[in-house]
Amino acid sequence: MNKNIRAFLKYLYLERRYSANTIKSYGTDLRQFEEFLQTHFGSENVFWDLVDKKIIRYFLVRLQEQQISRRSVARKLATLKSFFRYLLRQGEIKSNPASTLKMPRFEKKLPEYLSLKELENLLEQPDYKSFEGLRDLAIMELFYGTGLRLTELINLKLGQVDFKEKLIRVIGKGNKERIVPFGGSAQLILEKYLLIRAQYAAKSVDNIFVLKSGNKMYPMAVQRIVKKYLSKVSEIQKKSPHVLRHTYATHLLNAGADIRVVKDLLGHENLSTTQVYTHLSIEHLKNIYNQAHPRASNKSSKNRRRS
Repeated sequence: MNKNIRAFLKYLYLERRYSANTIKSYGTDLRQFEEFLQTHFGSENVFWDLVDKKIIRYFLVRLQEQQISRRSVARKLATLKSFFRYLLRQGEIKSNPASTLKMPRFEKKLPEYLSLKELENLLEQPDYKSFEGLRDLAIMELFYGTGLRLTELINLKLGQVDFKEKLIRVIGKGNKERIVPFGGSAQLILEKYLLIRAQYAAKSVDNIFVLKSGNKMYPMAVQRIVKKYLSKVSEIQKKSPHVLRHTYATHLLNAGADIRVVKDLLGHENLSTTQVYTHLSIEHLKNIYNQAHPRASNKSSKNRRRS
């Protein structure tokens, strides 16, 4: 890997305090661009001051030709913009070739979520009489009860949960801390799980959720768990832990929660990120109106014209 890329990733870690997953994504994108430049220039050495807007645009076109989604292309362009801004500040280049490039347009997909009935069915699936079943139920109760991200849940330590106040101290993206409340249902299941957890968890593991072997949970294991239970109750396409985070946010807004409060609970930096859930809330209101209002359909006006 090029020394400038290594320096940039180190900067993201030490100064910007980005998460390990985010830094990994940046590294993957920049390594891909580096390999493209090596092929383009026919040299192992990369000279960043020779990169211009046309070369970056050609790189983006090549990505689209490889059937890479527009969303992924947009992310890679954002990575390049950030990287070249860094190089400019470091005096490695005289101008930023990516500064005026525009993000490719892509359709915003509304996040999928569970209905209240589907959610209730989901939480009835695990066999809570076994260690793994009780753990799985506690995982899903906490996902839905707090809106935690996958990495936040996996890294959750025993000392971060205040059962008396029903609060969790969450370490989110960029090591930013937020306080999230949880309800009585999640508390009940979590307390039951923790009593059994002590029999399985290795002494060196302080993470709340562990495998039967005693080691801490890892992302793929949690993803498999959630997908297994979601497959039994829902036809949604993407059966991931994030669906429960989407469900948490959507149900809060549908019940009248202030969007700014939901933003803080989710740990979003910008309100615009949270606003996607308002579209779901509006759809919910429209459905209720169409089902409940006697003059919501065309049928009543047709009947009036016939009389």
